[in-house]
Amino acid sequence: MAKQSVPTSAIPMNPLVFIRKYDELWSRLLFLMGALVVYRLGSHIPVPGINPVSLAELFSRNENTILSMFNMFSGGALERMSIMALGIMPYISASIIVQMMSAVMPSLEALKKEGESGRRKLNKYTRQGTLFLASIQAIFMCTGLISQNLTLSSGLTFYIPAVSSLVAGAMFLMWLGEQITERGVGNGISMLIFASIVASVPSMLGQSFEMVKNDPQSLIVLLVFAVLGIAVTAGIVFIERAQRRIPVNYAQKQQLGRKIYADQQSHLPLKINMAGVIPAIFASALLMFPASLGQWVGNSADPSAWQQFLQTMSLVLAPGQPLYLALFGAMIVFFCYFYTALVFSPREVAENLKRSGAYIPGIRPGLQTQRYLDHVLNRLTFIGAIYMTVICLMPMLLQSSFGIPFHLGGTSLLIMVVVVMDFISQLQAHLMTHQYHDQTLIK
Repeated sequence: MAKQSVPTSAIPMNPLVFIRKYDELWSRLLFLMGALVVYRLGSHIPVPGINPVSLAELFSRNENTILSMFNMFSGGALERMSIMALGIMPYISASIIVQMMSAVMPSLEALKKEGESGRRKLNKYTRQGTLFLASIQAIFMCTGLISQNLTLSSGLTFYIPAVSSLVAGAMFLMWLGEQITERGVGNGISMLIFASIVASVPSMLGQSFEMVKNDPQSLIVLLVFAVLGIAVTAGIVFIERAQRRIPVNYAQKQQLGRKIYADQQSHLPLKINMAGVIPAIFASALLMFPASLGQWVGNSADPSAWQQFLQTMSLVLAPGQPLYLALFGAMIVFFCYFYTALVFSPREVAENLKRSGAYIPGIRPGLQTQRYLDHVLNRLTFIGAIYMTVICLMPMLLQSSFGIPFHLGGTSLLIMVVVVMDFISQLQAHLMTHQYHDQTLIK
C-alpha cells in the first residue's frame, strides 16, 4: 500500500512545535538569542576613565528629559556610558546618507543596478560612513563628558581610550547586526533596536508603579494609556498588513498547435505603508544628533555664545516641544515619500510589465501605466505618512499633557510591533520551506 502524505491543512502551524524538528532553524534562533545576549552584556562594559558617581548624578538631574529617551534607544548603555553608548545610530545615519546620495549621484545609482556586486560596494561605503560618523560623535561625546566633569582625567589620556572604545562598540554593533541578518532570523539592525527598547520596559514599569504608589489617582491615567496602547497596536497591525491590489493580466499565448490559453490574471500588491518603520527611525536619528550635541557640548559653568546657542537648541528640540513636534512630523512625511521612491520605481515596474507581456486592464502599457502607478503610489504614501505621523506624535502629546514619566512613545511602539511582525513572518517562511521540502521527499 502506497504511503499517503499528510495534507498541508492537517499540519499544525504553531511554530513552537516545529522549531526543534529542524536543526537549521533551531541554530538560527540560537544564534539570534546568543547575539542579543552578547549585545546586552556589551552594554554593561564601561568606557575607561568615566566617573560613575558624577554620571549617576547627571542622569538624576536630567530625569524625564531628552537624555531619558536617548538612554531608552541605547538600552541603558548611555546611562552606564558603556562602549556601546553610541548605539546603532551611526550606522543608520550612514545608511541615510548613502541612500540619499544614490538617488542624486548617477555613479551610485548605477551601482544599485549592478546586482550583488553593486550592493557590496554600497555596503562598503555605508561601513566607511559609519566609521566616520562614529568617530565624530565619539569625539563630541568625550568633549561633553570632560566639560561636565564626568571623567577621571582629561586630554589624550582620556580621549584615546574613550574614543577608541566608543567607535569600536559602534562598529561591533554594525557587524553584529549584519551577522544576525545573515545567520539568524529577522533584520539584524531592527532586532538590536528592538532589544534596546524592550530592555528599558522594566524600568518604565517600575516608574509607573512608583507613580501609582505616590498618587493612586494616576492609576486611571495608566489604564487609559494601556487601553490606548492596545488599540494603537491593533491599528498598526491592520495598516501594516493592508494592501492595494492592482489587477494585472497577461496577454494570450498560443501553444501546442491551435490551443490558445486564456488570459492569466494576477495582481500587483502595493502596501499602504511601503516605507515600513524606516521614516520614524530616520527622523529620530536626524533629530537626535543636533539635540545630543547641544546636550553634551553646550552645557558648561561659563558658556560661550556658541555653547549658549547649543543649550537653546537642545531645549527647543526636546521631545514634546512645538518645534520638535513640527520637525518630527514633517521629516516623517518627507522620509515616507523619499524611502518609498527608493524601494519602488513606477517606471521600472511599468517597463517590466510591458516586457513580460502584462498590462493593467484599461491602462495602456508603458508611459500611461507608469503614470497610473505613480498616481496610486502617491495616494497610498499620503495615507501611510499621515498614519505614521499620528502614531508617532499622539503618544508624545498625551505624555506631555498627562506627565507620564516614561518615553515609550509611538516610535518605539511602532518599531516593536513591526519588528515582531517581520520576525514572525520570516519564522513562518522558514517553517513553510522545511515543510514543503519534507512533503517533496515523501512524494
